[in-house]
Amino acid sequence: MNEPLDLLSRDFAVDEPPPRRPFLWLGLVVTLALLSPVLLVLALRWIPPPTSAFMLQSDVQPVHYTWVPAQKIPESVRKAVVASEDQKFFTHNGFDFDAIEKAMEHNQRNRKVHGASTITQQVAKNLFLWPGRSYLRKGLEVSFTILIEALWPKDRILETYLNIAEFGPGLYGVQSAAQKFYGKNAEQLTAAEGATLVAVLPSPRVWRVANPGPYVQARTDWILHQIGERSRFARAPEQEPAPPAESTPEGEGSAPAPESEAAPDAAPGTEPSPADPKQQPL
Repeated sequence: MNEPLDLLSRDFAVDEPPPRRPFLWLGLVVTLALLSPVLLVLALRWIPPPTSAFMLQSDVQPVHYTWVPAQKIPESVRKAVVASEDQKFFTHNGFDFDAIEKAMEHNQRNRKVHGASTITQQVAKNLFLWPGRSYLRKGLEVSFTILIEALWPKDRILETYLNIAEFGPGLYGVQSAAQKFYGKNAEQLTAAEGATLVAVLPSPRVWRVANPGPYVQARTDWILHQIGERSRFARAPEQEPAPPAESTPEGEGSAPAPESEAAPDAAPGTEPSPADPKQQPL
């Protein structure tokens, strides 16, 4: 005869909860944090950014911003911005180390700070970061610049720059600038109009597209000469000024002088030096 089961005295195996793995979760969080910028930059290779960090922080609100695809931006405007801002754009990997070295040498000798940001660095900063100078921001700028160069083709970088660059207070992108200053769409811009827009990019809150002063006119002449176009202001090519040294963006170092006080680094009668690649026609 079977003995009755003693249910009260019998020990039953109880499933214990699995041990916690804090390092696994920490690793997952860190992985997601590291992948987020990569995924964001990768997505923006195809998706037009709805806004940018600089637009969100602008002291002029609401900002004016309309994205236009690259095929609606004249080739002359694309050439003009490369000639003016970053002539090594299509050959460097995001950083112009020669320009950085020259800027460092200049800044050691002068109070007015010169930068050496490439178009890619400016896209990284304007799209994702904030104005100002700090090691943290510069480190993030370097990281985003590397990601953009790795994940985007050069044409996409140039397209994005021309769409998010500030052309005047609260005025972002070549389409908004064309409509504001010339009453037309970006694709209808002439070479001279595009060169004038590009000429103010180093200091869009100081230099003017409308009724440009002598400095912006000289800069426009030089840009037109660089891209093989005739000068809007009838200045002979041999009288083109050398390009002004890169101005410090707003919030970085000393503010640029007002347009009435600004002057090109070289006198209007000075021929651009063939030895300097930034001063050679494209």
